[in-house]
Amino acid sequence: MKILISGGASGLGEAITRALAGETTNTVYFTFNSSETKATEIQKQFNNTVPIKCDFKNREDVVNLRHMISTLDLDILINNAFSGQPIKNHFHKIPVEDFTTEFQNNIIPTVEITQAVLTGFRKKKSGKIITVLTSFLLNTPPAGASVYVAVKAYLASLVKSWSVENSKFNIASNSISPSFMLSNLTKDVDERVIEQMIDSHPLKRLLSFEEVAEAVLFLSKASPQLNGVDIPINAGTNIK
Repeated sequence: MKILISGGASGLGEAITRALAGETTNTVYFTFNSSETKATEIQKQFNNTVPIKCDFKNREDVVNLRHMISTLDLDILINNAFSGQPIKNHFHKIPVEDFTTEFQNNIIPTVEITQAVLTGFRKKKSGKIITVLTSFLLNTPPAGASVYVAVKAYLASLVKSWSVENSKFNIASNSISPSFMLSNLTKDVDERVIEQMIDSHPLKRLLSFEEVAEAVLFLSKASPQLNGVDIPINAGTNIK
């Protein structure tokens, strides 16, 4: 299978890239922005991977990626990239412009890339879209996460629309909603908050990138009968 992963060189994205590249029959294209060193390391370890420089905040990068997609004959798209910080400030203290900026930096590039991929999927009458959301949409979101949750909620609605509009073309659109993970995006979260999360967690530990990557690997192989589904990965702390 030919797979494109956005934001696939660090954190959760790196774990997803490595899990899918471990299947030697796959060709894994993955985008990166600031993690060039890690992207190079992945490519050296897995000769079936192809790193692509793409900064979602750079218009030219996104346009170039969109044009490149038409030449890749993809089978799977994994929407993982996120530009920004999940935890910022309380809603009433956030400048209105932040919502516009996050929408422009995250939603618009994802929409453009997914449209480009779907054009190819519909021609070949097959394909899978897997989108990374967050369990913040299912549980009580932490204070300061309103912008991040709003972005993910918008994507959650798109996931459903993609599944409905493309099912007759043998195209499935699903998502995963992982709970809090330690990453570069969450490195500034207060240690006391993290300790409280661990203490209240049913397994007494936070979710790992590798555990989430396993769910993505499963969806990459799943029948198109599995469509429009969101998989919470949060140790059962919220049952849909």
